[in-house]
Amino acid sequence: MTVTDGGGLSRRGLLGLVGTGVGAGVLGLGVGIGTDRAVQAHAGGSSGASASYPFFGGHQSGIVTAAQDRLHFASFDVADGVTRTELVELLKDWSYAASRLTAGLDVSPTGATGGSLLAPPDDTGEATGLPAAGLTVTIGFGPTLFTTADGTDRFGLASKRPPALVDLPHFSGDQLVAAASGGDLCVQACSDDPQVAVHAIRNLSRIAFGRASLRWSQLGFGRTSSTTRGQTTPRNLFGFKDGTANVKAEDVAAVDDGVWATASDGAAWMDGGSYLVARKIRMTIETWDHASLSEQQTVVGRDKGEGAPLSGGTEFTAPDFAVAASTGGGPAIAPDSHVALAHPRNNDGATLLRRGYNFVDGNDELGRLNAGLFFIAFNRDPRRQYVPIQQALSGNDRMNEYVKHVGSAIYAVPPGASRDGWVGETLFG
Repeated sequence: MTVTDGGGLSRRGLLGLVGTGVGAGVLGLGVGIGTDRAVQAHAGGSSGASASYPFFGGHQSGIVTAAQDRLHFASFDVADGVTRTELVELLKDWSYAASRLTAGLDVSPTGATGGSLLAPPDDTGEATGLPAAGLTVTIGFGPTLFTTADGTDRFGLASKRPPALVDLPHFSGDQLVAAASGGDLCVQACSDDPQVAVHAIRNLSRIAFGRASLRWSQLGFGRTSSTTRGQTTPRNLFGFKDGTANVKAEDVAAVDDGVWATASDGAAWMDGGSYLVARKIRMTIETWDHASLSEQQTVVGRDKGEGAPLSGGTEFTAPDFAVAASTGGGPAIAPDSHVALAHPRNNDGATLLRRGYNFVDGNDELGRLNAGLFFIAFNRDPRRQYVPIQQALSGNDRMNEYVKHVGSAIYAVPPGASRDGWVGETLFG
């Protein structure tokens, strides 16, 4: 039996000591944990080192939160033999630790240096002295948590799998790597300090020891979307402004319609949650860099400087797909351009809230830059939003000559945790 504190915290899980046989030193640490309840993060702030976002609330942070500049995304597989009770303990432990990390604290009161000299520290310590830096920790559940590929219902959750949590279809041109796709659980850690984001994933991975293991992870820099009107539009590694038409947090009606799930969608426990789609998109940088400016702009459907649609205007002018090009006789915005195929007007009004990041993972075996876009999007129902949009893009997008999708995953992101609660309590409660 695992001893817990008043908020349900598993000392075993927090210390990452499953199966290690550490004795008296662990008990000494556990007493300190039991006297400290989940911490309330400070609200307010939109970016920078001083920003802090609350972990508890009706929705998880890290969705409509002002997009931070750095990402560490991690996918986990639950270990063989782990019980439903142990899985719940893990989610409680993660939630407790995340509530402290997002407030700029160590994962426990004893932290990196305050515990027994005879036991590993609770916290790895590389963020000691650093502020929260806008850290958000967002937790999601993959399809295989509900039913494995061979149909096994490990945790009694098969009947609770939301209808919208579909297995993503194989899209035309996909070159997916199994080791960079899927996963039972995910954690998205975003911050304006890369060390703070890495620290969060490192410590949550340690806490998961013996119950879940890292399947794959991705570091990201330079957000490729804006989620609030106060943010400028960033640029992707192709040099173009990215996410001009993204859903913004201030667009309350659009967020309610296209981001937040409701009980009426078919899974009452997902009320206030959302669905996260992650796609790792490798850009063929060297090929793109030798394309003419005219070709690049035609592929995207916008000019590279201002970011305005090729039909005219400024960055935020709505594209006019009927405007003819000044030369050549065709439309100014090519029908197979990225803008044309992705625009809500051409997808029955479907929108996505994007929170993607640039990535550079060194060079490949041929000396080419292994770089691109780690695409993240939140939507209320991937069946009517992400999937049809991506089907249109994968089949016809002129940009496909310069990109290939190598990683793919989808997760149900439950609503936020109640005060002193834990992410997932609506599913397991």
